[in-house]
Amino acid sequence: MIKSMTGFGRYEIAEEERKITVEMKSVNHRYLDVSIKMPKKLSFFETAIRSELKNFIQRGKVDVFITYEDFTESNICVKYNREVAAEYVKYLEQMQKDFSLDNDIRVSTLSRYPEVFSMEEQTVDEEELWKLLDKAIKGAVEGFVASRIKEGENLRDDLIAKLDGMLEHVDFIEKRSPEIITEYRQKLEDKVKELLGDAQVDESRLLMEVTIFADKVCVDEELVRLRSHIEMTKDNLIQGGSIGRKLDFIAQEMNREANTILSKTNNLEISNHAIDLKTEIEKVREQIQNIE
Repeated sequence: MIKSMTGFGRYEIAEEERKITVEMKSVNHRYLDVSIKMPKKLSFFETAIRSELKNFIQRGKVDVFITYEDFTESNICVKYNREVAAEYVKYLEQMQKDFSLDNDIRVSTLSRYPEVFSMEEQTVDEEELWKLLDKAIKGAVEGFVASRIKEGENLRDDLIAKLDGMLEHVDFIEKRSPEIITEYRQKLEDKVKELLGDAQVDESRLLMEVTIFADKVCVDEELVRLRSHIEMTKDNLIQGGSIGRKLDFIAQEMNREANTILSKTNNLEISNHAIDLKTEIEKVREQIQNIE
């Protein structure tokens, strides 16, 4: 099977105390580029998340969005900072002595001083949290990969249809090319006879001219290579795997052969088919850009 680099996946998992949602989407990219947006509380899992994703994704620009909700009522507690309170009391008593003031320190007043009381988040059980997060990631990845495979199958079918159409152009050029040489010989012979009248035609000179022309317009090698590239592309599409880069290289080679055919021919029919070939190759190459 082949995979498209375009995909989407989403998974949500909730327990009594927590809920995690993971959403993934991707577009084509030359390499694997993963961007993760998540709450700061989960940031220490980033390396593990990237390692997990690499097991399922080889190429593409992947954006991952993770949201986390904690419904635990006891996840935050109040902390009394005795040392800070003692410092306040010490300096308040010092102020009383320095300025002969009444000492009216009350607990309610002291408690409002900065840092006497602070809110502290309870330690999170990282192992339990990772189990939940990992399950959500795998759930999102499963849908993400499934969407890529489905899109990849559509790409494969369309590409194979286009490649079969390209083979029809190759067949036409292959059949038409020898006829052009025969037609050229006949035209040349008729022209010479028209000019020389009843004089004897120099067959050896005529053959030499035809040979030179045939050598200039011969595209046999280009057609053999082009047919080979098309068949190789079809085989790779059927076999599947991470083949995007390989197919892109083959498409460049196909375009080079089509250009050579177009530059050699002086026949309008072959030129039209060569132009159609180049058009189809470009369409194929554009679609190959989306294959992982």
